[in-house]
Parts: sequence; C-alpha cells; structure tokens
Amino acid sequence: VQDLKQLEYLKFIAFERRLTEYIHCLQPATGRWRMLLIVVSVCTATGAWNWLIDPETQKVSFFTSLWNHPFFTISCITLIGLFFAGIHKRVVAPSIIAARCRTVLAEYNMSCDDVSIFIRKL
Repeated sequence: VQDLKQLEYLKFIAFERRLTEYIHCLQPATGRWRMLLIVVSVCTATGAWNWLIDPETQKVSFFTSLWNHPFFTISCITLIGLFFAGIHKRVVAPSIIAARCRTVLAEYNMSCDDVSIFIRKL
C-alpha cells in the first residue's frame, strides 16, 4: 500500500514537472507573438489615424484613399492575416493549456495555477 502511494506521488510529481516544462517552453514564443501583435496593432492604429485625418480621404474613392496610404493598407492587411493565421491563439496558448488542465484536474479533486503550474489537492 505504501509503495502504491509513493508511486502515485512520483507520477504526480513527474506530471507536474512535465507540465511546468511545457508551459515554460511556450513562454518565449508567446512573448514574441505578443510583441509582433503589439507592433502590428500600433502600426495599424497609426496608419488609420493618418488615413482618417487626411482631407483627401473624403474626396476620393475608398480604394484610391487606400492606395494613397500604403502604410495603413499594408499594416491592416498584415494584421488581418495574422488573425487568420491564429495569432490570437498563440498569444494565449499557455493560459489555454492551464485552463484545460484545470478542467481535467478538477475531476480528480486537484487544481493548478497559470504561474507555477503547481498541483495541489483542493
């Protein structure tokens, strides 16, 4: 009985270490995706501001105004492309994994948090 409890404990420790390792491996990539999203969002917002305050925008057709503002057009297309590529999932991947683990672990009267992925009995 004692050996089974110790084996079960070692399995939980191994699971905790592997989950922590996996979350920490995702952190650098998640940080880069977040930085890319911030840069492209700021570029799009800046380009949109310049596009909206341009007096020529109201006088010409929509496509001509976009042609006259290539910075906004390119940054907007890039932002849309990033969302179609799934950047919104890559930015929050560690949180998604932790939430799914919490859901599964709740059935076993256990829990984990986003920061340290520490498993504990409730």
